[in-house]
Amino acid sequence: MLHDPACIDRAAWNDLLAAQDQPTPFMRHEYLCALHESGSATPDSGWSPAFVTVWRGDALQAACALYYKAHSFGEYVFDWAWANAYEQHGLAYYPKGLVAAPFTPVPGARLLAKDDETRALLLRGLLAHCRAQGLSSLHLLFLSDADLRACDAAGLMARHTVQFHWLNASAGGAPYADFDDFLGGLAQDKRKKIRQERRKVAQAGVTFRVLRGREIGAFEWDFFYRCYARTYREHGNPPYLTAAFFRRMARDMPEHWLLFLAEREGRPIACSLVAIGDDGVAYGRYWGALERVDCLHFEACYYQPLAWCIANGFSRFEGGAQGEHKMARALMPVKTHSAHWLAHPAFADAVERFLEREGQGIENYLEHLEERSPFRRGEERGG
Repeated sequence: MLHDPACIDRAAWNDLLAAQDQPTPFMRHEYLCALHESGSATPDSGWSPAFVTVWRGDALQAACALYYKAHSFGEYVFDWAWANAYEQHGLAYYPKGLVAAPFTPVPGARLLAKDDETRALLLRGLLAHCRAQGLSSLHLLFLSDADLRACDAAGLMARHTVQFHWLNASAGGAPYADFDDFLGGLAQDKRKKIRQERRKVAQAGVTFRVLRGREIGAFEWDFFYRCYARTYREHGNPPYLTAAFFRRMARDMPEHWLLFLAEREGRPIACSLVAIGDDGVAYGRYWGALERVDCLHFEACYYQPLAWCIANGFSRFEGGAQGEHKMARALMPVKTHSAHWLAHPAFADAVERFLEREGQGIENYLEHLEERSPFRRGEERGG
């Protein structure tokens, strides 16, 4: 167990990540180190790193980012009711084991391994470690398909949630030619609504600059953080991520970030920050504004990124956790997956029954959402 991700060889970790079925920027060595070094995900904030690695000689065979958690904040797969049930029975739910990208509800590889056999070995070692440490449970969040298969084979309980993703695919399967081509596939009322929303932003005198990678300077990063922190505080919460975290992103992972900067009369007033992967996938992550403009959130967080994805040949835009309103912008529902192990047999049985009921509810919810497709009849899209 390694309590500082910086102790792991960066190239070995990133090479292993790149070989997975669903690599994302949020499992890169630089990202995880930045969370730790910036004070964002540390023991003081309730995230105690205990990274697991499997080596054969000097070759890294498997690895995962394991945390001992003292709470359930920053996870986006909610188990507060489970924790309350433990407490009501005089049992300690925390600390628990968590395999995840902190504060980042993006599906992707979590159990990094050379092959399925090694992945199974890594998972067995995780479970044995959790038992030996007396942890109440182990939770693996937003898993890739390969991870989910390994967890199913190990007998862990599966849980499903819903996110909303956009695909750059016209009715015939080809990428959209431009934003108007994308709008042409939508039902008339949805198409009209989007055009009205975009017109409101333009008529308010707001324009956008798009900055990628090292084009995002220190001024823009600082402005972004002001917006990001203000948005959190307006909702009564301190921001999860520190300014130091984003400074490290600017230094160590600039190529994975895209900033949409909204300006009016030459002054920046809002922005959205989007992550971009090496595989043509973009991830909507953070937004904030210093001035209120009607429909600016939709323009900054959806329409500008979608137009950019079309223009730059990106195949998918993931809109993050929750938010049915995203369907009106053609982000369609997809299932995301987690896996869970509870040490206490009676609680494990109760949670398994709960997950069976919840799972059926998720299926019903997905069917309901699909009936509300924003696309013209006969032009359905899916994740």
